[in-house]
Amino acid sequence: MNIESLKKSFAGDVDQAPETLDKYSQDASLFQLMPKLVIFPRNSTDVQAAVKWASTQDGVSITVRSAGTCMSGGAINESVIMDVTRYMNHLGEVDAETKTVVTQPGVFYRDFEKATFAKKLMYPAFPASKELCAMGGIVGNNGAGEKTLRYGKAENYVIATKIVFNDGNEYVVKPLTKTEIDAKIAQNDFEGGIYKSLFDTIEKNYEAIKNAKPKVSKNSAGYYLWNVWDHDTQIFDLNKLLVGSQGTLGIVTEATFKLVDVEPVSNVLAIYMDKIDRVGDLAAKLVSYNPESIESFDDYSLKLAFKFFFDFLGEMGLWQFIKLGIAMIPDGILLLKGGIPKLIVLVEVAGNTEAEVKAKLLEINDGIKSFGFPTHIARNASEAEKYWRIRRESFNLLRKHVHGKRTAPFIDDIIVPPATLPEFMPKIQKILDDNKLVYSIAGHVGNGNFHIIPLMDMHVPENRDLILKISDQVYDLVLSYGGSLTAEHNDGIVRTPYLEKMYGPFIIGLFKFTKTLFDPKNIFNPGKKVGDTRDYLRDHIRIEK
Repeated sequence: MNIESLKKSFAGDVDQAPETLDKYSQDASLFQLMPKLVIFPRNSTDVQAAVKWASTQDGVSITVRSAGTCMSGGAINESVIMDVTRYMNHLGEVDAETKTVVTQPGVFYRDFEKATFAKKLMYPAFPASKELCAMGGIVGNNGAGEKTLRYGKAENYVIATKIVFNDGNEYVVKPLTKTEIDAKIAQNDFEGGIYKSLFDTIEKNYEAIKNAKPKVSKNSAGYYLWNVWDHDTQIFDLNKLLVGSQGTLGIVTEATFKLVDVEPVSNVLAIYMDKIDRVGDLAAKLVSYNPESIESFDDYSLKLAFKFFFDFLGEMGLWQFIKLGIAMIPDGILLLKGGIPKLIVLVEVAGNTEAEVKAKLLEINDGIKSFGFPTHIARNASEAEKYWRIRRESFNLLRKHVHGKRTAPFIDDIIVPPATLPEFMPKIQKILDDNKLVYSIAGHVGNGNFHIIPLMDMHVPENRDLILKISDQVYDLVLSYGGSLTAEHNDGIVRTPYLEKMYGPFIIGLFKFTKTLFDPKNIFNPGKKVGDTRDYLRDHIRIEK
């Protein structure tokens, strides 16, 4: 690649230092792909210049990266990495009247949240990695989290974007009426051509596309063609395709999010399950109360929180750390007595007054007494926070502290209809146990979405084949229950080869058409969503030396 020709039109930073390339060769996934160049655009003009330059270079592609927390390998490639966090990290004024805010992709969610909370508003689809992730990743992966049961995913809150397409120009994307779509198509230019071809393709295959939509409440697998054009509303919204496309169709330079009011009071009911074979029945009962969220973490996560408790000090400050320690004393006593439950289910309720929230939690608690599980309503906000800390930080604690074995996220985001959990959960555990895996389980019980993180010795090359073997077994089981391979973590390198197993050749053909329509030169994050192979996946799993 001719880097000097890039510098003529690119005002940002260009870095080929070996230590930089090594840093950007990894994200939070299993994989390592060594890039040839890392660039840091200052603004949209730089992004456009980089795309135009890449289109003139043979075999050059660009993968956009924000915080690098992707567990699917979506933020790495072997060509050019574009990091947007250094300069493209500006957040607009939060508009309390319209309940919207405009953000660049490099804004970290923790800063985004502070700004929205100051106006008593929030983005409710934040992920568990909220202290680490950035807004670009939330858009690219169609992120979601603990409040998704009530509020949905990123796709429900991105109402407009600015995006650089394959021609190197920036376009505004927003919902369009049928009249507006017809006008867009009539432009007879690059943008109009995209709208025309995509609209015609969806219309021609409307029923097949609608039927392909996974029958679960959350899905990040494939391209969401079924969400773009709706015969009933007569609204065509390209953002419903771009959100969750992992930067494979263009580069988002700005996104407008709608926000919701913060309900001032919330609290948690904790349910201690000594076995998990009834989790599906419990989830169905809990969903009927329409809570804010239904989350879970397993005994291994709780033990990690105690073992590495002092990690929280650096994040929280001394006083908050002390309060967390006091709140965890009852759980510490449980641990000492050997009575740690197999799964802790958290039911969150929010409202306007403490009395309202307490009454709702007591109602739920009474309604589930027949299950016979011990329960506890948090006494205060500090006690409730301890559960969320453990739930959110278990993966980071694993990644940071486990020696000899490391976290191996490859079946980390499965989802099935919650009603199937009583049958599904024992079968998934049998697969994991038969393969002698050590693993932690956390998840969104109300959605039937579980994050399974095995610990594996990645000094052993044979584990590459074991990962493929277990992936086949787990995904076959998930699909047999009408689930999806990924609810919110997306496809990346780790799941793209399995999409045909999920969707079949016809829908995969439509995905390939979509990719080619938007990106005929394969500039944008290649090998994600379409084009990756099992051999490529296997060969790029990082083996420790």
